[in-house]
Amino acid sequence: MIHVVLYEPEIPSNTGNIIRLCANTGAQLHLVKPLGFELDDKKLKRAGLDYHEYARMQIWENFDECLANLKSQGIELDAIYPLTTKGSETPHTSNLNRPVALLMGPETRGLPENIRMMFPQNHWICLPMAANSRSLNLSNATAVILYEAWRQQDFKALI
Repeated sequence: MIHVVLYEPEIPSNTGNIIRLCANTGAQLHLVKPLGFELDDKKLKRAGLDYHEYARMQIWENFDECLANLKSQGIELDAIYPLTTKGSETPHTSNLNRPVALLMGPETRGLPENIRMMFPQNHWICLPMAANSRSLNLSNATAVILYEAWRQQDFKALI
């Protein structure tokens, strides 16, 4: 199983794209409040097209609730991989061939340090980019990491 956790997502079109991504891969999506948009936002719905009904999505009031749920599904802290520009691992050097959660932070500020520090530093994933680049789009970055995790799992059905 692959879980995608969006911690306080801000941009509805990114979340809509990730809903579509999770629906098409079978990954479980978790949204941690506060959200930077309403769930009935037109941009969210347009980006997700008609995939909302196919995505497995849960919304959490806070990160602790989300973590408790992940733990109840066998995802321990050492199986959670935060995306951060401060990471030294890439999706290709990380062992994602097991049940994992991919943790993405808010688009404008990334994961707060107190959240990032909850996880082993050797699990912090950074996507390689050209020099002087700031960041990739959240939905694109999520797709890169999710597909690498799924590839490592031999594209076994996630549902």
